[in-house]
Amino acid sequence: MPLYVKALGRVPPLQIVAHRVVWASAVLAVLVVATRQVGWLTLVRRRPGLLWTLGLSAAALSVNWLVYIWAVGQGRVVDASLGYFINPLLSVVLGVVVLKERLRSVQWIAVGVAALGVLWLSLLAGELPWIGLTVAASFGVYGLLRKTAPIDALGGLTLETLLLLPVALGYVVYSAFGAGGAFAGGGSTRTLLLLAAGPVTALPLLAFGAGARRIPLALVGILQYVAPTLQLLLGIAAFGEVLPKRKLFGFALIWLAVLLYSAEVLVTRARSAVDSDA
Repeated sequence: MPLYVKALGRVPPLQIVAHRVVWASAVLAVLVVATRQVGWLTLVRRRPGLLWTLGLSAAALSVNWLVYIWAVGQGRVVDASLGYFINPLLSVVLGVVVLKERLRSVQWIAVGVAALGVLWLSLLAGELPWIGLTVAASFGVYGLLRKTAPIDALGGLTLETLLLLPVALGYVVYSAFGAGGAFAGGGSTRTLLLLAAGPVTALPLLAFGAGARRIPLALVGILQYVAPTLQLLLGIAAFGEVLPKRKLFGFALIWLAVLLYSAEVLVTRARSAVDSDA
């Protein structure tokens, strides 16, 4: 995603978000027609309260996109990647507080170490690492809402984008007639990149939504470390961002928390497998 956002150059973040919604809606509509998965329409008629849940999840997702894209455009990929390192552990906390999932002692230690990492980064900067925390909180809330919403991945994401579509489409049309409009007026390459926002947006979220419904929220969190690691490496190696040693210490605490939690989950699963075979 950082490479994609960078390739769009100076397209304003709000325009990128709007295009993501518009073209993701188009891709999802094609998938719905092709797969004939329309059972969610009946579900919505029977449970209108579901629209409120998906409206909130759509809003959380929009905040996540906007802050992340803005951060990449401002040359703060490293700060944005922090959010996706924090997010899995925040998902763990949400699972405990809201869904009453239980943590073992090592898992609590991991959460505490991560909190120390965030505190260190806050003291170092003289303020909370608001980019990382906003990215983490918005996607954590999104994951929680999608886990509790009784709807499949395709239907849920389709409804989310449809709820956002009127505003997004209106903004795209408005921008097209203004001096800052990026679509069509920005050249064929930029136009194709904006069109690509459809599959770039829809496919990963479909995979996430499908997984979030099938496994514990705490485990959802553990499966999300590859992307932020790649983002961090891109920020340093490809975009020339600097990670000072003092700041690296805060990241190291969060990585230690990730390692502790992941190791505990793996050991517990291995023991369970041995016990079941015995």
